Amino acid sequence: MCSRYYRRSAGQHIAEHFGVARPSSFAISPSYNIAPQTIQPVVRLREESFERELVPMRWGFIPHWARDASIGIGAINANCETVTTGAVFRDAIRHRRCLIPADGYFEWQENARKVKQPHAVCLKSGTPFAFAGLWERWIERTTNRPLETYTILTTEPNDLIASIHDRMPVILAPKDYERWMAPAEPAHLPVDLLRPYATEEMMTWKVGIWVGDVRNDEATLIGPR
Repeated sequence: MCSRYYRRSAGQHIAEHFGVARPSSFAISPSYNIAPQTIQPVVRLREESFERELVPMRWGFIPHWARDASIGIGAINANCETVTTGAVFRDAIRHRRCLIPADGYFEWQENARKVKQPHAVCLKSGTPFAFAGLWERWIERTTNRPLETYTILTTEPNDLIASIHDRMPVILAPKDYERWMAPAEPAHLPVDLLRPYATEEMMTWKVGIWVGDVRNDEATLIGPR
């Protein structure tokens, strides 16, 4: 599961890392405690030109057929094992795959006393990376206004994360960004990319409990406990 992540990078750095040709039309600042239902930058392909673009979306996937937005509260993650068959995500995995820019994420480990210890997780290289994501455009029935939302795909954990949690978000290598987003026939979807990231390229450490409060958003949240 991935219910909280962080992003040290600002707009220009994100655009450069993800090869976005045109500048973003909205301001992107670092955020150290990104929570569901917040608006965050997402990289996708333009529907007309297939160029990469950086757009704001809300975290919490709402399928286009949903009667109301409440389904998005519980759809912050999509299990890669069922994403091609489940009703909520199967259309998006075929047509609307995206990249979620991040520098790290948080996971909680429950000990024998049922106390949950938060951990930060990132790449040893310290570079930004992308979660594999899906996006959707939902139309609010009463106002007819569109709302674009996203979800983060999860898979079984690698050896490092298994000691903390039984799931981990899918992290994509830069060489796979293009193939993940590119149009593909249903029989050739890039589902082989939905796998645990290499253990030897990741690191994790304990952080303070303050990350559990979404009102906190300071760089000190990712410091070791």
